[in-house]
Amino acid sequence: MTEPATSLDPLVKWLGYAGLLPQLLAVAMLVDDASFRWIAIAGGYGYAAFIFSFLGGVWWGLALNAAPAPRWIYLAAVAPSLIALASYLPWTWGWDWPAPSLWILAIGLLLSPLVDRALGKTIALPNGWLRLRVHLSTGLGLLTAALAFA
Repeated sequence: MTEPATSLDPLVKWLGYAGLLPQLLAVAMLVDDASFRWIAIAGGYGYAAFIFSFLGGVWWGLALNAAPAPRWIYLAAVAPSLIALASYLPWTWGWDWPAPSLWILAIGLLLSPLVDRALGKTIALPNGWLRLRVHLSTGLGLLTAALAFA
């Protein structure tokens, strides 16, 4: 593994943490007014699914930028989108939704830094990357889990 070439720009950190705001808003809507329940849960589910899929794109980009990247990362990179799609299907078929689907996304988000950690053993990641990923995925994962309890 080579040494990280860069540190994270403070703007990256601020924008990353700001990315928790939509899910925080969804949880706050549940607490504030029960009449917003469906909007909060559906919006929170969609946001978690989008971000989980986005992580796959981030891993793909990191792998493409590395020389050489481990081959397993490409499989790991497409998994979040496929998992998010699979978690959406119960809703489209009228099955038990949203709690099981929210739990799938929450667990996926909470475990996702393990991919970054494994990737960091083979390619250089920016200084502070793993710490930021742990913070953001833990935050979004726990907020998504809170929606699953609703």
